[in-house]
Amino acid sequence: MGGPAIEIQGLEKTFTGHLSIGRIHALRGVDLSVPRGVIYGFLGPNGAGKTTTLKVLTGLLRPDRGTVRLLGAPAGKRDTRAHIGFLPETPYFYDYLTGAELLRFFGRLHGLGARTLDEKVPALLKLVGLEGRGNLPLRKYSKGMLQRAGLAQALLNDPELVILDEPMTGLDPIGRREIRDLILSLRTQGKTVFFSSHILADAEMICDEVAILVGGKVVQQGSLEKLLGSDVRFWDVALAGCPEETRGWDGAELITKSGDQMLLRVELEGELQSLLDRARGAGARVVSVAPHKASLEDLFLSHMPGGDA
Repeated sequence: MGGPAIEIQGLEKTFTGHLSIGRIHALRGVDLSVPRGVIYGFLGPNGAGKTTTLKVLTGLLRPDRGTVRLLGAPAGKRDTRAHIGFLPETPYFYDYLTGAELLRFFGRLHGLGARTLDEKVPALLKLVGLEGRGNLPLRKYSKGMLQRAGLAQALLNDPELVILDEPMTGLDPIGRREIRDLILSLRTQGKTVFFSSHILADAEMICDEVAILVGGKVVQQGSLEKLLGSDVRFWDVALAGCPEETRGWDGAELITKSGDQMLLRVELEGELQSLLDRARGAGARVVSVAPHKASLEDLFLSHMPGGDA
């Protein structure tokens, strides 16, 4: 099967409004193309239509209009679903099962035999950080542990395409780092990972490409390198041992000052060099010079109401 891992054209979806009054437009003509073998971030605020899109991709919802193809075949086909792993945003599992029993249950649904599961289940529990917790009932799992168990079930069938809805939900900083590392390892195996998120820092760390969804429409998509560029927007300069008189440092914006320590900001490279020369000439010590490029958060906020776009 060739072509993009995910290809969406003109996707529209509406729902009946409250008390059956009117229609709610969740998706308004979404167009999207996700290459194979990449980590693709599907970003947007709550209510933008991210989960609706993922449910259409996995066949849980039928679109009103538009076409969706996964791994070169129409979405919803049984053969196509066999090559996909999916983690919903808030997975529900039978809480009387243990973690290992849960994976065995889903494994049998995939048609995996007992011997295969004897190898896969312990390996997956270890992979997602649940080693030694497989015999614990799910009702005793924390939210983060349930998220890890859900990720393990999404990988049971060794999928070509992994679709994750808010995979960092409920995880502490260590857990988020471990899941990021796991997603990166999936890419090295040649898998495509398509995940929705509103945690922009995580997405910027690991994504090759992103799309931003606002109000049911894709307002920006492409590689991070293309979208963010490489130009420095400003420099933050931290100084120590500063004299009280600083009015001569024109062109620099004072961010904070505490005693003889200052944080200044300049936007032009020429102003940066002038500031450094003047600071040293005044007897101040340069603690750090931090360049700041455009971030994914900057891009995201520019498309929100009240942003710069």
